Amino acid sequence: MESVRVLRVISRMNIGGPALQISGLMKGIDQGRVNQKLLTGYCKPDEADFIEIIAPELKVQRINGLGRSINLIADISALFQIIIIIRKFKPNFIHTHTAKAGVLGRIAGLLANRNAKLIHTYHGHLLTGYFSPIKTKSVILVERILAKFSFKLICVGSKVRDDLLKVNIGDLSKYTIIGPGIKFGELPVRNLSRLNFNIDLDDIVIIFLGRITGIKRPDRFCNIVLNLARRHPKIRILIVGSGDLEVSMHKKLSEIRERVDFLGWRSDIENILACADILLLTSDNEGTPTSVIQAGMAGVPTVATNVGSLPEVIENGVTGILTDPDEDALAMALESLVLDPELRKNLGENAKKDMSRRYGFSRMVESYQSLYLD
Repeated sequence: MESVRVLRVISRMNIGGPALQISGLMKGIDQGRVNQKLLTGYCKPDEADFIEIIAPELKVQRINGLGRSINLIADISALFQIIIIIRKFKPNFIHTHTAKAGVLGRIAGLLANRNAKLIHTYHGHLLTGYFSPIKTKSVILVERILAKFSFKLICVGSKVRDDLLKVNIGDLSKYTIIGPGIKFGELPVRNLSRLNFNIDLDDIVIIFLGRITGIKRPDRFCNIVLNLARRHPKIRILIVGSGDLEVSMHKKLSEIRERVDFLGWRSDIENILACADILLLTSDNEGTPTSVIQAGMAGVPTVATNVGSLPEVIENGVTGILTDPDEDALAMALESLVLDPELRKNLGENAKKDMSRRYGFSRMVESYQSLYLD
């Protein structure tokens, strides 16, 4: 039987949730039944490329102009490159991920092959915290139009779907929720991991895990941990990730620089989480963050802002703590975990059971494979 052909398009494969999910799908879906082709652009200099650092074996075709930045000439060039590839590959499905690829990929599909079914995955959305009100309205208008021509709209959580429906992007019948699926490696021994990072066994390790950029509010993170570290001498901070505000973070935390490690992007996330005690997530907006799921699978509780789909990932008071996006509220929640090792242990154990059950890798792969084959 002839395999189903899926053309997968993403703006760029920078380290983060979308790249992690796509890599899993490219490797995990039955290649005998589904023939996948991945198109992506290039990361910016201040971004870490997932393919280069974590998955160099992944087959990918690079498209100039498909990156994050908006540039009319480059975008038109990327559009025509995608059209040529569609005509050669003749996909049954054109599956786009992230905003810009969702626009260019679906328009290219409509122009090059009207028989191909269009699928777009919202790993989050751009409705809050990214653009001015005028630009946000423009984004909504474009998404409304493209939703009419889409076969399916995939969301990583029901909150993302509900937010999109509120502004009349698509109708409920087109939406399907498929949460992230994480393939998590075996955790090393905690004490050995701490020795590798030169961390004392009685230190309390708080981590930042993700892009160091505005929507993640690294300024909020810095203010909270700086004030906490002034009162608690055994606090240790690990910053895992990179981005345009990394230099700013260095400056803000210079007072406690001897207790802060900037580790950049790492492929050995299990080693880092093995020595961590708490993940602190201070974002203004989130989809379904893989950082929280990875931390939970490692038995590390999260203190986070109650935004986006985070309430679907974290059960407040059971697998972590959610607060208003307010420094004082976050600081109080974080300090409650710092002062109570038994609470940290209980939340971490609950998170490990819950995340492992709900966000298994095979479940995600089976959901997407069934979507294509059915």
